Amino acid sequence: MKIAVLGCGKLGIKIINALVSGGHSITCIDKDQEVLDRLTQSYDILTVLGDAKSVSLLRDCGIGEFDFLLASTDNDEINILAAYFAKKLGCKTVAARVRDPEHMNQVDFIKETTGVDYIVNPDFSISKEIFKYLVEKYTLDNGIFSNNNVTMIQFNVTRYDKFIGLNMIEISKLIPNMLIFAISRNGKLIVPHGYTVIKEDDTMFLVGEKEETTNFYSRVHDYGKFTNLSKVMIMGGGKTGYYLAKMLSDKGVSVKIIESDKDRCYYLSTVLDDVMILHGDATDTALLDEENISEMDAVVAATGFDEENLLLSLVAKKRGVEDVIAKVSRQNYKDFIEHMGIEVALNPLDITASDIISYVQGDERIVSSILIQGQGEVMEIQVTNDMKITNKYIRDLKLPEGMLLTAIDRDSEEKVIIPKGDTKILYGDRLTVFYLLSELPEVEKLFLTKKFF
Repeated sequence: MKIAVLGCGKLGIKIINALVSGGHSITCIDKDQEVLDRLTQSYDILTVLGDAKSVSLLRDCGIGEFDFLLASTDNDEINILAAYFAKKLGCKTVAARVRDPEHMNQVDFIKETTGVDYIVNPDFSISKEIFKYLVEKYTLDNGIFSNNNVTMIQFNVTRYDKFIGLNMIEISKLIPNMLIFAISRNGKLIVPHGYTVIKEDDTMFLVGEKEETTNFYSRVHDYGKFTNLSKVMIMGGGKTGYYLAKMLSDKGVSVKIIESDKDRCYYLSTVLDDVMILHGDATDTALLDEENISEMDAVVAATGFDEENLLLSLVAKKRGVEDVIAKVSRQNYKDFIEHMGIEVALNPLDITASDIISYVQGDERIVSSILIQGQGEVMEIQVTNDMKITNKYIRDLKLPEGMLLTAIDRDSEEKVIIPKGDTKILYGDRLTVFYLLSELPEVEKLFLTKKFF
């Protein structure tokens, strides 16, 4: 596909990194020559220096022949306008990053009048994942998700303590027709391998054939776990804090926001009903204690600084808060998170990139997908004749560490196949794949079709 990315900030680079791995032809437009120079040193892409909303520049680039355009500058209005111009010039599909809540309130009208096909909003996307985790607790439709004959379940290992202390090889002997494909441990999602040992309080993600997996789920399901959320404190009143507070408040949850900017506090107090807005420094432990942080059911650290979010999360855990969620954008912090004891750390760029890639691929390859705790994704892929993986044994695929092929639904087989090294992937297979969102570029490489290599 021919793809254009307008604006090469963090989101633009994340998308370029993922899409270039998929063999697409990418053109990047930005006003900063230094940014473009760094990109050409790292990626095999075409760069154009100029204004993203310039009609003449878009026309000179031949935008009418492009399959997809993402407008991802730091200005909502420029993104909407550039996407509109590109659509008018003949680009097949256009997407615009839009973050302002005022625009999001009228997103249907914007799409209808401008022809923009898809709206990208990292703050809204991460807020949805946090809301889903807090309100539902389970991320697989309250614990279970089925697609055709393949079923996935989620449960805490304390519900089946025979697994505690065992490694994956030992567990596979206890459940030979099912597979543990992911573990959530101390806020970090882990892809287990043969000698990974299950620890107390791990959350397990398991896949298998529908009937057998559903029967196992009836023994491990923790009933009544989803309705006890009543008080949530959000540290940071930016766009993520706003979206999340609105979702929770509409659900009947009592919400407090702590925000250091007084003007922002005034704004939030005018647009959010039934939400307590506190002007103060969230790192002030005296303020947190005065606002009864220890009595909160959940605390969400969503300031604009990763380091501050991790620090605030640690304070909340020390105060005994059960559910602590941190917004963390930097990949190099992920190894620290596991040792901090927080429940979930989410990266808005990973979540947004996954959304965009799924949208770009459309029905061409992906049958269905579901995010797991905002850190990983399960996809069902229809294997075609021209795929790089077709007629290959799994042991020969050189899968990245953060990825597993979890199940194969094959018409000629009565039961779901749990793949092993000597399993061959065949044309027509419906292949269920799990991967960490950080592995998205490698996943794109793996599922290349032969026309790209």
